[in-house]
This record gives sequence, structure tokens and C-alpha cells, in this order.
Amino acid sequence: MDEDGVRELLRDVQDPDLGDDIVSLGLVNDVELDGETARVSLALGAPFAPHESAIADDVRAVLSDAGLDAELSAAIPSDVAPSEQVLPGVKNVIAVASGKGGVGKSTMSVNIAAGLSELGARVGLFDADVYGPNVPRMVAAEDRPHTDGERITPPERYGVKLMSMDFITGEDDPVIWRGPMVHKILTQLVEDVEWGELDYLVMDLPPGTGDTQLTILQTLPLTGAVIVTTPQQVALDDAIKGLRMFGKHDTNVLGIAENMSGFNCPDCGGFHEIFGSGGGKALADEQELPYLGGVPLDPSVRTGGDEGKPIVLEEGDTADAFKLIVENVANNAGVVRRRDASSRR
Repeated sequence: MDEDGVRELLRDVQDPDLGDDIVSLGLVNDVELDGETARVSLALGAPFAPHESAIADDVRAVLSDAGLDAELSAAIPSDVAPSEQVLPGVKNVIAVASGKGGVGKSTMSVNIAAGLSELGARVGLFDADVYGPNVPRMVAAEDRPHTDGERITPPERYGVKLMSMDFITGEDDPVIWRGPMVHKILTQLVEDVEWGELDYLVMDLPPGTGDTQLTILQTLPLTGAVIVTTPQQVALDDAIKGLRMFGKHDTNVLGIAENMSGFNCPDCGGFHEIFGSGGGKALADEQELPYLGGVPLDPSVRTGGDEGKPIVLEEGDTADAFKLIVENVANNAGVVRRRDASSRR
């Protein structure tokens, strides 16, 4: 057995999303054989994504069947030197956006970040909603960032590193930002925060398609965006505007997530589609995008937000709905990264 023989074995491992084996796709960076140990570097870019974990498990199984011990590592080759990267320690930047307010975008951001951390990933959450930052309340963050005058060290909550516009404004101060001010403060926070090594940085954007979104699109290397909507048509119309904004900037959309997807009445036992039915799924189908899942209108979501306890960390149907969205976000981020790696081969 030599390195070429190991690569032939790995042709039995299929990528569940890209539709071919990992060798043909160029997802095997390197193979080294040391006795009975095969060291394999894979072009996997979404840590703890279920589909990428399955690929790694399949690689181990194939090598084990051939009598080899597997030592796996993962890296996506980059054409940009680390010194030139905006966030060199961050593997994936995921924007969470909506076309309008009131659809639960911050709730989705918090639960995606907490859910990724619960899977085992290293996660940061940047509350970039300059007009209504409320993520600190939603995770009960009592600590504030620390600075040595040059770098800002973010606090942590639920294993997630936090930065919020709320940290730099007074509790009762009116938030009035003009375009150049938004660009300056966001750029400074991105450059000066000591995020360290992260698998995912989740960006909670303000609603709409204004200066904050444009600054982030022009400044950060986004892996992709999650569009949050509710089922009713007025929310869907605004969600399409958000999709067009990301399209104009060649940003991948990881999928559509729907909030308030019906209400299970605890008193009458009935299911009520208060805001309509199936709008998010229909929008995803119409735009040929993944549907990440829907979360019901549940009082425990509101309670969790007010009390700073993300419901994704709990048990129950609503928590499971968020967990499915988290897994789909991670899986689709992995698709983007592996597809890009394959296209560069």
C-alpha cells in the first residue's frame, strides 16, 4: 500500500451534497502513509456540520477496512495570505438577515450561534444591529468587553464570544447613526475585536438593505447568509429584497428560515396558522434555495429571549426545530466551502 493506493480507497467515499467521490472532487488535500497509519488532509470547511462529520467517518471506515489507522485533518486551501485576510482566524462568517423587522431575526441569530456552540464548534456572535441591538439581553450577558487600548476582548456566554453595538452605547441613549459613522464603527469593531480562532462568526444584521449590510458585504468574507421570514406575504416580499441585495454582491444564500410557523394552542389542542402557511418553503422553492426549517410560534421562545436562555439548548419540539435549522446552516456552509475548494482544483 502506498499513497496512491490510499487515494484509490478514498474514491469509495461520496460527498452527500456534491454528488461525486471526494478524490474526484479534489477534496483530498494530501495523503501521507507512515507504516499502518494514513494521515489524510481533507478539504472540509464547516466544523461539526453533520454531513462533513459523516464524510470523515466514512474515510475512517474505508481506511479501517484496509487495516489502516486514520489521522485526519481538515483545511480549505486559500489563495489569500493570512496577513491579508480580514479575519484570518475565522473559518466561516454567516450573516443572518431579514427584509423587515419583527420576524425574529435576532432570535434566530442567537439560537444558531448557541446551537453551533452546543455541537462543539468555536463560535462568535456579532450583534451588528446598530438601531436595535438586543442580543446581550437575549443571552443574559452581564460582562462587558475589555480593552488594553488597542484590542477588544469580547465576553463569552454559552460558549459564544459576544460583541454588540449595545456595548458601545448607553442604555438609554438614542441611537442615531449616519452612513459614514456606521461604516467606521463596524470596520473598527471587526478589526479590533480579538475573536481568536473561530469555526463560525454569526452576524446579526439589522433589518432592511441599508448602510450596515453594505458595509459588511464589502468588508467581510461571508460564507453565506441566512434569510429569516415569517409566512405572511408582506414579510416574503421584503425577504426577496434581501435576497436581491446578497445576489448583487455575489453572496451565497445558505437558505430560508421561517419563524412563527403556526401555533400549537396548549388550551384547545388546535394548530393555528396565525401568519399563514408555507410561505417560507414556497419562497425557497421559488428562488431555488434550501429551506432550512420552520419554528413555531411558541411562548417559550419569547421567555427564553427575555430571560437570556436560548431555547435551542432546551428539550422539546421547538428546540428540535431550531436544532434542525442549526444543522442545515452548518451543512450548507460546508457545501459552499467544499464546492469552492473543488472548483479551484
